[in-house]
Amino acid sequence: MINGEILKQAVISGAHNISVQKNHINDLNIFPVPDGDTGTNMSMTIMAAAKALEDYDGTNAGEVAEITASSMLRGARGNSGVITSILFRGFAQGLKGMEEVNGKNIAAALGIGVEAAYKAVMKPTEGTILTVARMAYEAGVEAANTDSSAINVWQTITDAANDALSITPELLPVLKKAGVVDAGGKGLCTIFEGMLSYFRDGVVVEYDETNEPTMENFESAAAEFDDDIEFTYCTEFIVGRNPEIDTDPEELRDFLKNIGDCVVVVNDDEIIKVHVHTEVPGNALSKGMEFGDLLTVKVENMKEQHKNAKAANKKPKKAEKEAFEPVEPTEEFGFVAVAAG
Repeated sequence: MINGEILKQAVISGAHNISVQKNHINDLNIFPVPDGDTGTNMSMTIMAAAKALEDYDGTNAGEVAEITASSMLRGARGNSGVITSILFRGFAQGLKGMEEVNGKNIAAALGIGVEAAYKAVMKPTEGTILTVARMAYEAGVEAANTDSSAINVWQTITDAANDALSITPELLPVLKKAGVVDAGGKGLCTIFEGMLSYFRDGVVVEYDETNEPTMENFESAAAEFDDDIEFTYCTEFIVGRNPEIDTDPEELRDFLKNIGDCVVVVNDDEIIKVHVHTEVPGNALSKGMEFGDLLTVKVENMKEQHKNAKAANKKPKKAEKEAFEPVEPTEEFGFVAVAAG
């Protein structure tokens, strides 16, 4: 059985693991746009939960899951970050009120998150983080029917997630063209692996934010992949819901569908979390304000991100720098002429 303290340490370990590997995940990021920030976004999303959990000293698994989900939704960045937060939000709903949980509880809770994620995304695409999460959940349910121990089920979930990741290029042609697996799916596998480290071995993956790893010798697929970015601005914001406004958030989702893509709208009663790629971020923000006050806003130019990543990738790697070694002189004598003027 897993209690709150164990789940807390597992979430922290998962956050650390993706933070250690975020640069590698960034370099895989070509879908839905090659802006090279999936690892960073997913890392920041779950690190928000890790920091929130530092002050929790209880042992209730349901409470830990709720703190994790709430913190991730508010701290979610990027398309994959928001989807990851939705997965954990469903996970929390499935574990609500539980002091301890077993494998069946975990698998069922993950299923709630998977269902919510598919519903929240405007155009669910197979070969992405959604596929990885779904196949992991399906394997977890099957494993729980045989052995309901939490460690066994999470091991199965993690293994199945990696198996699903390996076939993402076959499901999404753009990945096969670039020769990479899905970045969001890789990020989710990395989080699951970090959590498994604590569930199975009692080890929290180490992470020192003052000593970030570099990828000096890694070729960035995100930087080198040339594909038209249709919508320039990755626009994210949180609306603090006005209780006097009872308009259905689906109206906001429908509006955003008409001005962009990669639309994700999450209604969490007190807040609405929005992610959209668009050419008119101001219009998206204005529509959002019809539901309440803007609490946070982030707008990034994805074309500039891709251009900067491409420029950075052209810098010579350490391995490419010429090594100078002493050699024997080819002539017995040498002359130097010095003249005035």
